[in-house]
Amino acid sequence: MPKLEFQEMLDAGVHFGHLRRKWNPAMAPYIFMERNGIHIIDLHKTAVKIDEAAAALKQIAKSGRKILFVATKKQAKEIVADKIGAVNMPYVVERWPGGMLTNFPTIRKAVKKMTSIDRLMGEQSWESLSKREKLQIGRQRAKMEKTLGSIADLNRLPAAMFVVDVMKEQIAVKEAIRLNIPIFAMVDTNSNPKNIDYVIPANDDSSKSIELIVGVMADAVKEGLSERKVEKDSEAPKEKTEGKGPKKGEGRARVRARKEDTEEVEETTKVEKTEKVEKVKEPAAQVEKKEKVEEVKEPAAKVEKKEKVEKKAEEVKEPAKAAKTEKVEKKEQVEEKTAPKVEGEE
Repeated sequence: MPKLEFQEMLDAGVHFGHLRRKWNPAMAPYIFMERNGIHIIDLHKTAVKIDEAAAALKQIAKSGRKILFVATKKQAKEIVADKIGAVNMPYVVERWPGGMLTNFPTIRKAVKKMTSIDRLMGEQSWESLSKREKLQIGRQRAKMEKTLGSIADLNRLPAAMFVVDVMKEQIAVKEAIRLNIPIFAMVDTNSNPKNIDYVIPANDDSSKSIELIVGVMADAVKEGLSERKVEKDSEAPKEKTEGKGPKKGEGRARVRARKEDTEEVEETTKVEKTEKVEKVKEPAAQVEKKEKVEEVKEPAAKVEKKEKVEKKAEEVKEPAKAAKTEKVEKKEQVEEKTAPKVEGEE
């Protein structure tokens, strides 16, 4: 990627800033000096920032993502349309449509409507329309082409945005900040570089300055796209060679390797199955042992209970027997006493 020479930037007037009374104190690090009430921008820092921005844009283009260029100033309109249009990147050079990024689905609907009008013009039904209807549709198409024609290929939100004048494109910058889209911008001495990701301190009013810097960015994007194309072309033959059949001897080796792999897998599965079966058998054996022990314990417990019941019954029966024997003895004694008296009376 060719670097800008110091003399080129001087000839283009990149170093000229705004009047001192219009300056923004946040731009103080990029100001070299003041001359005749006008701030002079430090071109050494400008050259470094241009290289950084160009390298970043090149990587974005190489990844296949889109970069939106915004320049609605009179000095920048034609330059951006020519240089960026040649690289097939989206750009906005007319009025910024409010909500173009934050309300992107609605903008896409308008673009689809434009394409549907184009399709209608190519059909036979177009001839059956009246002149008035054709005029109305044609005017509508021209109006949409003016504002949305350059972003017709933008199917999703851009990966980055390049702005020529931060002060003039405030709405676009705010929308990009809201959606966390990286911003590359030419920032003059009257602008605030606080929310800009890649600041390029330069004169944003001179057409030569704009042409020089936008040209460098367009070249960087072009280089990134060409590298992407080369990579795709180099990957294509590799895929073709991979898709072809194996050479002699390679097929047999692959078959053997597959057989060995399958045998290893089968062995591992067998080992795993045996381990699982053993794990299942162990708890089953433990359960059987517990059941046997419980079966042995149950009759023992029953015998113990029977013995206890018999003991209690015996304990209850013994006093009853003793009482009975005492009663029988008393009766016998009474009978013995009464028996002789009866005989004497007779």
